[in-house]
Amino acid sequence: MQLSDNSNNSFNFQRALEEEIKGFDAKNPPKQELIDSCVHCGFCLSTCPSYRVIGKEMDSPRGRIYLMDAINKGKATLEEATTQHFDSCLGCLACVSTCPSGVQYDSLISATRPQVERNQPRSIADKIIRSIIFNLFPYPQRLQIFIPLLWLYQNLGIQKIVRKTGLLKYLSPRLAAMESILPDITLKSFNKTYPDVIPAQGKKRYRVGVVLGCVQRLFFSPVNEATVRVLTANGCEVVIPKSQGCCAALPAHQGQEKQAQALAKQMIDSFADTGVDYIIINAAGCGHTLKEYGHILDDDAEYKEKGEQFSNQVKDIQEFLAEIGLKTPLSPVKDENLPLVYQDACHLLHGQKISLQPRQLLKQIPGITLKEPIDAALCCGSAGVYNMLQPEVADELGKQKVNNLMNTGAKLIASPNPGCSLQIKKHLNQQGKDIKLIHPIELLDHSIRGDKIKL
Repeated sequence: MQLSDNSNNSFNFQRALEEEIKGFDAKNPPKQELIDSCVHCGFCLSTCPSYRVIGKEMDSPRGRIYLMDAINKGKATLEEATTQHFDSCLGCLACVSTCPSGVQYDSLISATRPQVERNQPRSIADKIIRSIIFNLFPYPQRLQIFIPLLWLYQNLGIQKIVRKTGLLKYLSPRLAAMESILPDITLKSFNKTYPDVIPAQGKKRYRVGVVLGCVQRLFFSPVNEATVRVLTANGCEVVIPKSQGCCAALPAHQGQEKQAQALAKQMIDSFADTGVDYIIINAAGCGHTLKEYGHILDDDAEYKEKGEQFSNQVKDIQEFLAEIGLKTPLSPVKDENLPLVYQDACHLLHGQKISLQPRQLLKQIPGITLKEPIDAALCCGSAGVYNMLQPEVADELGKQKVNNLMNTGAKLIASPNPGCSLQIKKHLNQQGKDIKLIHPIELLDHSIRGDKIKL
């Protein structure tokens, strides 16, 4: 008996399967040559925060590269079952620093995220939370509208009730995660304006632009104020264009390609005619994105070169000060010796290869003893908006980070990124740890002004 034949009437299961497989589209998929550069050695596994917490191969850089390869070759489908593993990546880039083969995982995941956003439908709940994030956080003017409401929320005791009852967590764990990192709203949060140009003290050495950031300018305005004071005290004329907006970090890290490109163009145009020598940023995540404008605008014939030129001018504030040297005397910030731990932000350490400069600056302050935590390169779990989208993994990483920082015996934590600071403060509070957290530039500012800090 003949069970099958190759006639035209027979059903072709292979063809049907291939038609069902949905892969990457033709617009900048992950490059096969970059995928093939991975030799699957597994060195990345020990440094990957998502693999450490979740413990699954597919939630590691090596596993995700396997998936990219399979999707590229039509052996796997771009669907919820596969995209969840791309979503679990924090984008901390620890694997890039670790990889002995030099695999460009950062380029691979950057190419994959827009593919996911274009080709994989999100659930209604996911769409809502992402819509809130990407229509609010990258726009300081919109965010500022909510500041008075948040101030009332905190000062009328509503926040205490919400947190005590845990009501928000039952309604939406992601909204609860968003609320849990809300910083203290003060009068300084309402608005802070700067002159367009702030003169250097003494002889002018450089003319620099300063990027204010989104979260930084509204919730961490003292950091921007300290940045300006330290720069002017060290002979820098400071230019702050009022037209500047978001640096595009949040949408760029989450595959929101068009939004990231529009914000990057706006930033470039804001500084176009300022005549600055350098563009200074005091937030790690923002700085990494500002240095990637050439890549973000790679398909834009008009702005690609402008983006590259802009990025070449960008310097993290600590990187810049270490290069030009401090010209002002430094005073102790406490009467007694002060043990301090520096928290390495991933997009400084791995993204910009900046780790020695902050430590060199902090060690110049009299009376500072720098403590080093174990697992210093481990991500704190903030990762842009990761702690809002993947709160369970982020919380586990936040707990580990705070434990490592506290085990140093330090009396003060220096953190160079607002997202990291919010995440660490959350877990310090949850663990009942009463320790001050400060941006390194604020500490330098105190030292330059001879102003003692209160712990």
